[in-house]
Amino acid sequence: MQENDLMKEKSFWFADWAFPILVGIMAAAVFAGTHMYVTYGVGAFNEVSIVAMLKAGLDGESYGAAAAFGASFLFARVLEGSLVGILDLGGSILTGVGIGIPAMFLAAGITGPVDSFPLALLTGGVIGAIIGGVIILIRKFTLGSGDTTFGADIMMGAGNSAGRFLGPLIVLYATTASIPVGIGSIIGAIIFYKWEKPIAGGAILGAMIMGAFFPVVAQG
Repeated sequence: MQENDLMKEKSFWFADWAFPILVGIMAAAVFAGTHMYVTYGVGAFNEVSIVAMLKAGLDGESYGAAAAFGASFLFARVLEGSLVGILDLGGSILTGVGIGIPAMFLAAGITGPVDSFPLALLTGGVIGAIIGGVIILIRKFTLGSGDTTFGADIMMGAGNSAGRFLGPLIVLYATTASIPVGIGSIIGAIIFYKWEKPIAGGAILGAMIMGAFFPVVAQG
């Protein structure tokens, strides 16, 4: 046991400071891929339907949809990754860094990071390093001090296209986490159902809100 702990302390792959570097490398590649798409029409790292939001802006329409969609996914996945310990690369890097942030730059008239390949690599790397650093800091001030996920584990995987059909399963999983988190998930699902929105979103938000007040102690 002590030997494993010593290996983790000395290993690059287990070091906290290595995580921002790895995320920065991935983000640099994805941001550069977006540059390739904007310049040559190929190379974006994402689903066709999501890239279409960015293309709409490039074709003269608004970048608002791509920016809002990407930024919201980035925020949710950074929060999720910090508290759960698993970073969803599709939502955080591919959608957030690859679509959302470039759309925000283009909407603001800042074209340099998207038009220049070296600058795209640098911009993506810096953004990724910041994301990785934020995740590590949040983990230290939450899990590191309280050993809890604050109910954020309820949202794992729910951002996928299939997640909208899994609302009842999310509610069931929330109830197994704790009674308060389950109640919050049910209330959130009911509210979103009344609003005619996917109940998965309401279940997730309700679970996280109640999890913040009644933390779920991590097992193990």
